[in-house]
Amino acid sequence: MKSIAETLKQRLAATPTVGVIGLGYVGLPLAVAFAESGATVIGVDVDPARVARVRAGESFVEDVPASTLARLVTAKSLTATDDIAALKDADAILICVPTPLGKSKEPDISYIVSAADAIARVIHGGQLVVLESTTYPGTTQEILLPRFEARGLRAGEDFFLAFSPERIDPGNRRYTLREIPKVVGGLTPACRELTMTLYARVARQVVPVSGPETAEMVKLFENTFRSVNIALVNEFAIMCRRLGLSVWEVIGAAATKPFGFMPFYPGPGLGGHCLPSDPHYLSWRVRLEGYEPRFIAFADEINRQMPTYVVQLITDALNERGRSVRGARILVLGVAYKANVADTRDSPAIEILQTLLAKGAAVAYHDPFVPLLPLDRTTLESIAWGDAELAGRDVVLVLTPHEGYDWAAIVREAPLVVDTRNATAGVPPAPHVIRL
Repeated sequence: MKSIAETLKQRLAATPTVGVIGLGYVGLPLAVAFAESGATVIGVDVDPARVARVRAGESFVEDVPASTLARLVTAKSLTATDDIAALKDADAILICVPTPLGKSKEPDISYIVSAADAIARVIHGGQLVVLESTTYPGTTQEILLPRFEARGLRAGEDFFLAFSPERIDPGNRRYTLREIPKVVGGLTPACRELTMTLYARVARQVVPVSGPETAEMVKLFENTFRSVNIALVNEFAIMCRRLGLSVWEVIGAAATKPFGFMPFYPGPGLGGHCLPSDPHYLSWRVRLEGYEPRFIAFADEINRQMPTYVVQLITDALNERGRSVRGARILVLGVAYKANVADTRDSPAIEILQTLLAKGAAVAYHDPFVPLLPLDRTTLESIAWGDAELAGRDVVLVLTPHEGYDWAAIVREAPLVVDTRNATAGVPPAPHVIRL
């Protein structure tokens, strides 16, 4: 007679039913990938608008083509609901909910807790549960495990539990979900093996680690590494400007070294869900052990000052031309946190625009991906490119270098360009172009 684990492994390798809780930038691409692998996928989300759009085959995530989603929905390979009871017969349940920060930069795992409580109401023997949401080491054992075992089930024997950090990079066409190795930390060897079997359906490489805490730490290390190095290069950009040097030229030359160097690039500030938040999950956790992680605090301080630094660049550039920020006509190009996506979560553009407006500037923006941008006291609407009137602007501020902009034409027509992304690198140097 086959064990519960053996039976589940066969189902996971064949035609399983996979539940995905949270249909955002992580959950929806994951749901689509599993549906394309031959699984039946049930997406669960508390947002009725998202559920309705998935049911209608309408994609709201750049990495998911609407045609692909519509085909899977029509074939009944993928459906969506707001009812967790729909997952009672799922072979695997993946948790992909947000993990924001509280006002004091402490972890807010309320979405994970809500998802775990909901799963606990329907979980039964023969199911695998995997947490993908970025969180502090220990969450899987401390939050999920006791809730499920309270049902009288034994982890690793009756049900199976693991953590596998999401690594999706929105808009990255080179490293798609399938091309990015999947790290897996199972609570027991059986949990690890089953989770590897599941993710082998959608990832070319699955990387096992010793347990959930290690997998949770892997994700935090990856993003802390990025945050610290971005802070270093942001500070380096400030130093280079003080010394009259081009940070972009310095980075480009340094990047020719074939060992011991990895290029990072400065910008107007950190954005997206991960980098502004994830390192603080680690800081909070290790403080409980009596250790203060200094690099994380220093990096956060430098990265958070970059929007203010950009505003000062604009102020100085206008002053040199006998103008003030008050009354200046400023056109911002790109407000998403990165190029070629619509995601404005924690985008530095929000703080920069709000500060410029507070200083009395007449600010407009153009972003082909973001039609509306809610700010603290108003909501701005992206202007049509035909209304850009570059020659009539006092400043054209480049915050997000979306594809499709003609940088040579922008430099030619605008009287002053402040470029925070080196988007104009291919244009000959000009005195009215100021690069970060």
